[in-house]
Amino acid sequence: MLLNWFDATEAKKFGALLAELLIERAPEDTSILRDRKISKKHEAMLNQLSQHVTRFKADHRLNIYKKAQLGNAFKWALKAKGYDAEYINRLTHWLMLKF
Repeated sequence: MLLNWFDATEAKKFGALLAELLIERAPEDTSILRDRKISKKHEAMLNQLSQHVTRFKADHRLNIYKKAQLGNAFKWALKAKGYDAEYINRLTHWLMLKF
């Protein structure tokens, strides 16, 4: 039971999956998000990610360690793709508030 507390494999995979979904739908150049059309598309994409999070939360109980690992996997996947650090931090904060 105690070892299961530290098994964050599924949480890491889900964090990476969320990052992949975001990467497919969001531009790397976040300065264009000020455009109203793109901003609405971005908001719709965040709503889709939120739905994925809700479904994942229903099936998985995450402790603080697993939540941290999920957020870390999400953040590093976006950093590897070259997204702006401020944008990554805002998205990661948004994601952590969902949990």
